[in-house]
Parts: sequence; C-alpha cells; structure tokens
Amino acid sequence: MEVSVDGVRRTVVVDAMCPERRVLEHVTSRWGVLILIALLERSYRFGELRRAVGGVSEKMLTQTLQTLERDGLVHRDAQPVIPPRVDYSLTALGREAAEQIAALAQWTERRLPAVQEARARYDTVRGASQ
Repeated sequence: MEVSVDGVRRTVVVDAMCPERRVLEHVTSRWGVLILIALLERSYRFGELRRAVGGVSEKMLTQTLQTLERDGLVHRDAQPVIPPRVDYSLTALGREAAEQIAALAQWTERRLPAVQEARARYDTVRGASQ
C-alpha cells in the first residue's frame, strides 16, 4: 500500500492489509534471513543448507524454502537421478533481496559494540531503579 507524504509516494508496510508486508515478513523471518544469506555464497543441497544454517529444523527449513520459492526468491532444482538430488539457489529477485539482507547483517556486525554499550547503559539504569 502506498501513501503520499509531502508529494512523495511511500510504501507503508505497517498496514496489516499491505501486500508488501507479507513479502517482508517472509524475507525477514528468523530462518528466511539466514537462508538467503547462505544462498548468496552458492547453491546448496537440502542437507548442506540445513548444516550451513545452524539450528534450523528440517520442518522449518522445508517450510521456509517453500515460502521463498513461492515468492520467486529461491529456485528448487530437482534432478531425476537415484538417489534424488535437489539443489536450492537464489533467483535474480532472491539475489537482490539477499544482498539487501546481507548489507543489514554487515551493519549489525559493524555496530555491535554500540549496541552492547547501549544495552549496558540500559541494564545499569534499569538495575538501579529496581
């Protein structure tokens, strides 16, 4: 959904009815972020991807990959061989989204000391008032 503020059209993803909000939720979900970042490196088989994204269950990996595939961000390539081989990779749209997510991850790495300082200040103030 778009609104006009001072003549500039902006997307408002905070609106519950905004269709962009669902895509944003998929891309920024706990596992969506990590899967997209991992797939920026290369394509993965299911088991490889599960190991690369530590802590994800088989069920959550399956569900998240299906959601990202439905949104056009992930390509699932099933090879008709025995044993079956399925590779997952980013589409062009997925690569674009993953690069944006990776930039946010890099910002997080750079700014972690400032966040830790803010947490310490907060905890000191909150601890003193209790």
